[in-house]
Amino acid sequence: MKVVLHIWRQTKRSTEQDHKQDGRMVRYELADVSPDMSFLEMLDVLNEHLIGRGEEPVAFDHDCREGICGSCGVVIDGVPHGPERGTTTCQLHMRSFQDGAEIWIEPWRAAAFPVVRDLVVDRSAFDRIVQAGAYISVNTGAPQDANAIPVPKADADRAFDAATCIGCGACVAACKNASAMLFVGAKVSHFAHLPQGRVERERRARNLVAAMDAEGFGNCTNQYECEAVCPKEIPVRVIAEMNREYLRAKVIEQPAGGKQIGGHG
Repeated sequence: MKVVLHIWRQTKRSTEQDHKQDGRMVRYELADVSPDMSFLEMLDVLNEHLIGRGEEPVAFDHDCREGICGSCGVVIDGVPHGPERGTTTCQLHMRSFQDGAEIWIEPWRAAAFPVVRDLVVDRSAFDRIVQAGAYISVNTGAPQDANAIPVPKADADRAFDAATCIGCGACVAACKNASAMLFVGAKVSHFAHLPQGRVERERRARNLVAAMDAEGFGNCTNQYECEAVCPKEIPVRVIAEMNREYLRAKVIEQPAGGKQIGGHG
């Protein structure tokens, strides 16, 4: 099959003042595309042609190519990860496009995700949010039997749904406010439903929300675009759970010169 690609090319890192610095859309034609190729394999073929002509190949991020690392994400025809629901860019196949299709490929667009080069963006803001407390730091001792701490199945299912987040950033790219609340909500919800995570629930909620705000992500205005493009189909209920956990943390927060307000319920 034949496709026409319009790809964002950028040689210099974006700045906060100008996230489109030194960038432009460049048109390429490919006539030897197999419908069974993945989208990234198609980009590999394009790069082979470019290298053969002595041109600079298109820079794009990837690692596992199995839909579990999240690094491959790009905006395809205006949709993060492309037209297939619940699918990462690396799992998208060219049979999802018609022969002769014109495809527009861009990087994530968010001030917190500066473009490094072409389709590669710096997602280290997510790493810093995770470092702020998206883990269990309490020493739980030696490994225990799986059934030593009973967890209701409903809680286990909700925790697992949130834990499937791969941190790709599609939720940010789809949101008109560049909000990271689906990502942060997934981290908070994951631990909020497990007994091991509830020990640090207040500190975790406060720290993750503070880190998210410090990175410059926007607020949620309930458009649900994040859920629509999430390759792991994480539900927006995790945002409500994050808001609840954050409010709970603020209610029982220790005042500077007084006693604790509220209590654990």
